[in-house]
Amino acid sequence: MTFHSRAYPLPTRLLLLLLLALGLLSSCGSSRNAGNDSKGNYSKFSQSGLGSYYADKFNGRATASGSIYRPGQMTAAHNTLPFGTVIRVTNTRNGRSVDVTVTDRGPHTKGYIVDVSRRAAAQLDIIEAGVVPVRVTVVRAASAP
Repeated sequence: MTFHSRAYPLPTRLLLLLLLALGLLSSCGSSRNAGNDSKGNYSKFSQSGLGSYYADKFNGRATASGSIYRPGQMTAAHNTLPFGTVIRVTNTRNGRSVDVTVTDRGPHTKGYIVDVSRRAAAQLDIIEAGVVPVRVTVVRAASAP
């Protein structure tokens, strides 16, 4: 079946376009906020995807939260969780887990859900691989300012 724009009047085409746009928007990012409620309770938050670690070139640079990135600290970048949230990152290949504090935004690569500091990456045993499948859960929500 072929869709010919002349076969439908303008209001019908606009309605179809609107419905399509709403459908696409409603499907965006559904796994990112899994487990949080309207009050920001992240106690059931769980997310799976790819994890990587910060390149050494970011050492000493300011993060999105304003703190300075140091490879020896136990920190991470996440796209949506509030700064100061402590998350548990588990390497699902070997079962190793670390607790890190969200201090930055990222990663900015499709399918990646977290970037961890070099120290955390070493404890997770992901330095050599660079990218591994991970699970992220919230250990402690950020305290309100």
